[in-house]
Amino acid sequence: MEGDLLRDNPLLLPLDRHRTQYDGFVTVQERDFRVRILLPPDRQLKFAKLTCCFQLKHLLRGHQHVVKQRLQQSADLATFLLELKTVLEVCLKSRPECRTIPPPQYYTQLISEMEALGWDKLLFIDDQFRTLKLNAQDSSGRQHVLTISLKSQHPAEAPEFSADLPVPLLLSWTPQTTLEQLHSRFLLVLESLAEFWDILAEMDTKTWILEPEKPSYSDTVRRIAIANNVSIRVDVDPRHPKMLPECCLLGAEHVVTPLRNKLNANMHLWNPDCSVLHNLRDVLEIEFPSPATHEKSSFSVECGICYSYRLGPAIPDQVCNDPRCGQPFHQDCLYEWLRVLPASRQSFNIVFGECPYCGKPITVKLAAAKS
Repeated sequence: MEGDLLRDNPLLLPLDRHRTQYDGFVTVQERDFRVRILLPPDRQLKFAKLTCCFQLKHLLRGHQHVVKQRLQQSADLATFLLELKTVLEVCLKSRPECRTIPPPQYYTQLISEMEALGWDKLLFIDDQFRTLKLNAQDSSGRQHVLTISLKSQHPAEAPEFSADLPVPLLLSWTPQTTLEQLHSRFLLVLESLAEFWDILAEMDTKTWILEPEKPSYSDTVRRIAIANNVSIRVDVDPRHPKMLPECCLLGAEHVVTPLRNKLNANMHLWNPDCSVLHNLRDVLEIEFPSPATHEKSSFSVECGICYSYRLGPAIPDQVCNDPRCGQPFHQDCLYEWLRVLPASRQSFNIVFGECPYCGKPITVKLAAAKS
């Protein structure tokens, strides 16, 4: 038993020849915690007294009853200390503020790498010197942010990194990799996506975008206004941005059907050397309303039930198919309206009912959360 105690806790030493007093440190996840243990003459653990440093007391807050239970139930001191370390490991994992403090060379390495990269690239660093946000500008002048979460064993241990991109950020890392090299690789990723962002930028500036309201660099979808209560949802492939994207026409069937027929009939005219917007004009044989020719309010028609345009992130996308009505509704609003009407019926994930405005037949698909 004594051999196991000294082998597993080399920094905890007996203070007397009877081995009833121990003082020193227990080590958990590369952190040393000061403890002092006093045993009665018969060395019964249930009557032992445990004194610890402030850091250990703070860490064990809320777990004192567990420690007392382990102290009373453990067969010997070596077993108790093993149990104590297990409790401490759980506490450290559940409290990020108590994580391992990096060694001094970590900070030396970090400062050296930032000097090589350039301090002008640093947008933010947390008080733990673990999370960095680096600025990066692509060839079109767009500003991007690379977030890096360093580990305590940096650079031997690979960091975690993230950015607002439409594809997964996959950057290679070895113990010899520096922040400057990581930043350079990130710039290459940005350049590989430059054409994708240029394609979307043309849509954003030359058409009225209904959704998303505030596009981010990771958004691949644009819902473009065509006419009042008529739009097209376009999902662009970041890796092949000039290829024919996934398209979905939204609006009343009597308006959408002719457009859908043109899309299917003219699909062979798609020219991968031209932009998506240029191709959509040719294939659909239309001119999209633009900020230069139309006000956005022309396409921001309120929901006929809640009388608002936006319901959270959603805008009215359900339209009455009667040409004399054409009233738009939010999907959730129309679903809630129809579900309480006695005359409504449901078949699989579609609810059939009457338009709240004109009384003509109308249907709505259940949203994913409703089904």
